[in-house]
Amino acid sequence: MKFKILCVLLLSGLTACAQIPAKEGIEETGESIEQEEVSQANLPKQELTAPILFDFLVGETALQRGNLDIALNRYLKLAKTTRDPRIAKRASEIALHTGNPLAAEQATALWVELDPDSVDARQTIAALLVNLGKLDTARPHLEKLLASEKEGVGHAFMQLNQLLSRNPDRAATLQLIQQLSQPYKNLPEIHFAISQAAWFANQHQLALEEMQRALALRPDWEIAAIYNGRILQRISNTGASEFYRNYLKKYPAANEVRIAYSRVLINDNEIDLAREQLQLLLDKNPEDPEIMLAIGLLATEMGDFDITETTFKKALSLGYKDLNAVHFHLAQIYEETKRPDMAMESYQMVKSGPRYLPAQIRYADLLASKGYLKEAREHLQKLPAANDQQAAHLILAEAQILRRSKAYQEVFDLLNAGLKKLPDYPELLYDRALAADKLGKFNILEQDLRKLIQLKPDSAHAYNALGYSLAERGAQLPEALKLIRRAVELSPEDPYIMDSLGWVYYRMGNFVEGLNYLNLAFAARPDPEIAAHLGEVLWMQGAKEDAKNIWRFALEKDPDNEVLLETLQRFMKKKVMD
Repeated sequence: MKFKILCVLLLSGLTACAQIPAKEGIEETGESIEQEEVSQANLPKQELTAPILFDFLVGETALQRGNLDIALNRYLKLAKTTRDPRIAKRASEIALHTGNPLAAEQATALWVELDPDSVDARQTIAALLVNLGKLDTARPHLEKLLASEKEGVGHAFMQLNQLLSRNPDRAATLQLIQQLSQPYKNLPEIHFAISQAAWFANQHQLALEEMQRALALRPDWEIAAIYNGRILQRISNTGASEFYRNYLKKYPAANEVRIAYSRVLINDNEIDLAREQLQLLLDKNPEDPEIMLAIGLLATEMGDFDITETTFKKALSLGYKDLNAVHFHLAQIYEETKRPDMAMESYQMVKSGPRYLPAQIRYADLLASKGYLKEAREHLQKLPAANDQQAAHLILAEAQILRRSKAYQEVFDLLNAGLKKLPDYPELLYDRALAADKLGKFNILEQDLRKLIQLKPDSAHAYNALGYSLAERGAQLPEALKLIRRAVELSPEDPYIMDSLGWVYYRMGNFVEGLNYLNLAFAARPDPEIAAHLGEVLWMQGAKEDAKNIWRFALEKDPDNEVLLETLQRFMKKKVMD
């Protein structure tokens, strides 16, 4: 029997995978992940008394009516009264379905006690205890499950590792896997599992040693070789590159390793060597659509769009399984290489799947950029939304199209209507605040951003936008500084937030601090708006030539930037650009 980690608990919470059947007798309990015979020796000799029948009928009626708490209480009572493992199993299923961890642990423990040979029961309680973080309690159940696997224990360990990786206590997870692995040290999968657990526990040297032990036991194991290279990359790209190169000398047909090696070379900017590896992949796998797509994606990272286009088209001709993905990637290449008509055609070839909506949004965006604003909006409005998130994305995409046309009132009206359908949706609130800013509706801007901060207290952009707006208007500057400092705490590497911090210091009259932060922001990202702010502070400090140079540089990059042009217009009266 193969060891299975139940899908119950694998993702999140305690919700069971399947619906609980509503009509079943005591002798015919609900389906579980794997059918098992209950040993007759484990079945109690229990008469069907009137109280038992009453509890059973109440439990089943409650299930039919969706009253899971009542059904759970009755089945738990029945399981304790009858000592029947089938009823304990039923109680476990209901408890898992209701998401009641205490009842689920109680019911599954009783199920294991009543039917100790049941693999289903041990799998269920082990997964439950791991999900609850009770690793020590789960350990004996996991040991018994592994011992029952015999020849399949290596595969079972790989699955078990996936389950245990969900536990947030990484050190405890590593310790448990090491304990469970003791009887199986000759299996490569065991060392692979320990390596991964060590990696997540930030014990990178142990991770490397264990992955190398796995490879010593199974030298041609590609996935282990790839992970070994990734661990080495933590130390240095050179070490990873050398390992992959030597591995490929022994196993030249290891395509996945060659792909990983190519990526390391690209990261090291060894473009010629990377191109050689891509050519080897191409020569050795001319009819493999998966390899064609991989080569195309790697070539994209290199900026070699000719190779990308050729291999993507080859993947299509070879019948790659996900045509929508290839058409989407091709469209992106056409956009990158300034061929909007071909990009639009390719986006329209995306017919379904997770890329369908993003493809249609990009199509509408390109349509609008060609001057067909009305048609672009109609296209977006006709697209079906499967849920609130998709509906919001479509509204935001339409708002973006209108914003580029500077139709700020229409943007505001569109977002206003969207928030009536999707009240308090964070992205819509943020976008309406930006539209309100353009229209001078500062009360709505503040209202929306303050509400957004309440809804998402970790939103750095909300704090930044509100603080910047206050600073720009010279209003409540101490609060503006406090808001932007909070944004910096949440996102310390963001140059736009650093720009806001410099700007608020400047507005408060602290030119030195303002200039320091603006210089940092501009060094990280020479954006025209940051340049506008930096130039103004330099000018006000008397460094007028430096200010002019900054503005000229920014103007060459983006001659239509509104903030930059407004700044220049204010200072043009003083002949700044003479």
